[in-house]
Amino acid sequence: MTGFVEKPEPAQVPGLVHLHTGKVRDLYRNQDGDLVMVASDRLSAFDWVLPTEIPDKGRILTRLSLWWFEQLADMLPHHVISTDTPAGAPADWEGRTTVCRSLRMVPVECVARGYLAGSGLAEYQESQTVCGLALPDGLENGSELPGSIFTPATKADVGEHDENVAYEEVARRVGPETAAALRQSTLAAYDRARDIARERGIILADTKFEFGWDDTGTGDGDGEPVLTLADEVLTPDSSRFWPADQWQPGRSQPSFDKQYVRDWLVSPESGWDRTSEQPPPPLPDEVVEATRARYIEAYERLTGVPWS
Repeated sequence: MTGFVEKPEPAQVPGLVHLHTGKVRDLYRNQDGDLVMVASDRLSAFDWVLPTEIPDKGRILTRLSLWWFEQLADMLPHHVISTDTPAGAPADWEGRTTVCRSLRMVPVECVARGYLAGSGLAEYQESQTVCGLALPDGLENGSELPGSIFTPATKADVGEHDENVAYEEVARRVGPETAAALRQSTLAAYDRARDIARERGIILADTKFEFGWDDTGTGDGDGEPVLTLADEVLTPDSSRFWPADQWQPGRSQPSFDKQYVRDWLVSPESGWDRTSEQPPPPLPDEVVEATRARYIEAYERLTGVPWS
């Protein structure tokens, strides 16, 4: 059993229709047909949405995503229309709301990796491959790969695992032309972001992108559908960020993400057995504060702007 420990009730806002409550985001549609995404302070780990929130997390993710959309805008169009808070919305939506074009989403998690970690490491240790791609001998936890690789996954529902798949399976599901476009766009965006992060003393080990087709073409209602970057981009929720000065292959790396929460949940201190059907316990205040500090540090180091 996995999913929400306590599933929240969606806010009722005049002129908005609630579409979906995700692990972190709540999705609505406005009267113009645009999507309204609201990033909550919820945190997921081990396929559970935890009962404890991380203050300001949704605002940090929103602001960081907007910054990255700007960094990638010359190479990839994105779905953001505005950050205006809808009239009548709860005051807490300020700073965590994004109004976006409605896209035909491609049902693929577009993962790029430049370092070996997570599910990629687990597969490599079994077969010396990641998503069917053969890798050199002798790689360790945290090793840099010879080049960035595209390792897609199927998109899972809340409480279920994303499943890594081979590129050929993506081509079978969405067509060879779309698969090639996804791979090219994913690797180009990752390489750009990796270089930007490296200049700021951060290793971008891997990240996940989502894409959809904008059927209005260039956004003016004319032209062929355009593959468009969507959802969040290059946040600590969708990426592994490591401090470059502490990188040491052969061990788990310090990180600017929720790994601190995962480590606590599997520690004796939490008292939780992740193999049981019991939901995880609430997070202690010190774990909440330390996790919030990591999100803020990632934002400040990447953007060069103090969090406020």
